[in-house]
Amino acid sequence: MCPRKLNNLKEKDKLTNSFPEALRQDVEEVWNILTFRNTFNFSENSITVSLEGEIIQFPYRIYFDEPDYSVESELTAMQKTVLNCIFSRHYNGFIRQKRIEQLKNRTENWIIPFSFQLLGEYVYEILEVLNKHINDSTSNGYKSFVEENPKYYLQTESRMISYWNEYYRRPRFPLLKNYIGRQIFDRIIRRTHNS
Repeated sequence: MCPRKLNNLKEKDKLTNSFPEALRQDVEEVWNILTFRNTFNFSENSITVSLEGEIIQFPYRIYFDEPDYSVESELTAMQKTVLNCIFSRHYNGFIRQKRIEQLKNRTENWIIPFSFQLLGEYVYEILEVLNKHINDSTSNGYKSFVEENPKYYLQTESRMISYWNEYYRRPRFPLLKNYIGRQIFDRIIRRTHNS
């Protein structure tokens, strides 16, 4: 099947609604380099959070291929960051990990919903990357995000604990406190409670 450009406004909205309004032009530039092979490109379910008072809604998963590197390399740094956020929702865990790796040194607050969602997923290697990303230069943004989205925080924390129990408790981390996901959540919570 040949790659195709998607012109459906509803599908385009799924990406533009994933970011703050101030990034609309950058998101549209990224949209212009994406190609799709399937009719099913976005999961039906999405994640809705508040970010500095603005509602952000991004797909739980995406099901389309990464752009060619030559095309991607022509994007601005901001547009590459948008692209990496989009592909942090990819159905393939290796692609999610590769894209979040490229975000680990970025400090823009609008990255937080994408990286925070990954805290409640099962790929341990992604948690290792996030452990480096959630540090002194980014923790205030995470603190604000948690305070603005307490229910989402609790849901994500519960998912993290469930994945620990299912995949990592035996034999690697019999104590939850030793699991990297718990340590990251505790770091965010400490930051929230110490302010």
